[in-house]
Amino acid sequence: MATVSKEPSGETIAISAQDARRLAVARQRLAGKLPAKATREHILSVVRDLSFVQWDPIAVVAPSQVLSLWNRVGDFRLSDLERLLWDEKKLFIHWVNFAASLVLIEDYPLYYSMMKRYPESIGKSWGSRKPNTRKFLVENRELGKSMLKQLKKGPMQLAQFKEYKPAKSPDGWTPGSLVTRMLFHLELKGEIMIAGHQGNRNIWALSEDFLPKGVEKKEIPEEELERLTVQRAIRALGTASPPEINYYFPRGRYQNLKKALESLQEDSTIHRVRVTEFQEKDERYIHDLDVELLESMKDDAWQPRVSLLPPFDNLICGRARTNRVFGFDYSHEMFLPQHKRKFGYWVLPILWGDRLIGRVDPLMEKSKERLLIHSVHAEPAAPRDKKVASKIGDAIQRLAKFLGAGEVVYSSRVPAAWKSSLH
Repeated sequence: MATVSKEPSGETIAISAQDARRLAVARQRLAGKLPAKATREHILSVVRDLSFVQWDPIAVVAPSQVLSLWNRVGDFRLSDLERLLWDEKKLFIHWVNFAASLVLIEDYPLYYSMMKRYPESIGKSWGSRKPNTRKFLVENRELGKSMLKQLKKGPMQLAQFKEYKPAKSPDGWTPGSLVTRMLFHLELKGEIMIAGHQGNRNIWALSEDFLPKGVEKKEIPEEELERLTVQRAIRALGTASPPEINYYFPRGRYQNLKKALESLQEDSTIHRVRVTEFQEKDERYIHDLDVELLESMKDDAWQPRVSLLPPFDNLICGRARTNRVFGFDYSHEMFLPQHKRKFGYWVLPILWGDRLIGRVDPLMEKSKERLLIHSVHAEPAAPRDKKVASKIGDAIQRLAKFLGAGEVVYSSRVPAAWKSSLH
């Protein structure tokens, strides 16, 4: 049962670590029953609650955004997502967190406000990124003008720009090509948008040509914008510290996060919260709208389920937070050389209720129409009972069916306690 209590000062709410985990999972739409039939409105409501869903085309199993949505709405039609993006234009792809993400067109004023101030809308936490961006845009002004002029003739792919020359990244992260870098900045300035895909290749268009008619272009004052985005981040995370807010949404874009938090606390929109088991120096906050939800999370009302989270899922956004809140250390091993990988290339954390209890290393073999499970790993404190193992097996089977796999094939690397249910 939840143990929510006000401390003597009346200013801080004391809760347990379980309360914090459950609120996070509930606000992330990973508890309770899945919809009987997933609709386009279900997809929109997930993006609305999470503020964004990271877009990543790597399809070892399925693209990250597909798995994030599937865990929250169930078996949806991929054509519905395409329709929301390219036909109805209720979603669009934007580098909201310096990573491509699905976001809502109804939120366009939030992004428009950051676009109009770019690169000044880059926060201090990015260090030299702001001055470096200023310098790049000044030094390559004519390149930007030329690319925008070319796009006036219609949508284009990267290689179609006359200035494009393939180039290796200097550090493995920064685009090597000047054209690729300029596309990134022109998007963050709001001048261009992703208007489609051909395979994994983006198709770019001028924003004025792609945006639906009637979209609201309203510049929100900086202080008001930060009050809005702080609330979005806290609500999506359940409880959050300032570094977690800055990292979650919109990542590294805050100019005065402390002032926004103080303002929201003064009018009781947010409250300080102390998680009794957490040892942390930063304040932690909860939104006033979620206090009642927190207090209602009794054991008999809690509806846990198993989710197989993709590597870039919102719940595990930020290694430090995942460690602190869930006691789960998760790194993206696809960025490590093979000999340094402990769990596998594209590992899916297993969420059971409010605990991350294991990891699955899968591969969708489309040519053989099978889901191959290279390995399953249980966390040291994971439940070993058959009931939980069966739920994990059921989740893997549901994923296989969603992906169109006719069978699931397991290797011998399965925890002994779960083996009878995973075969």
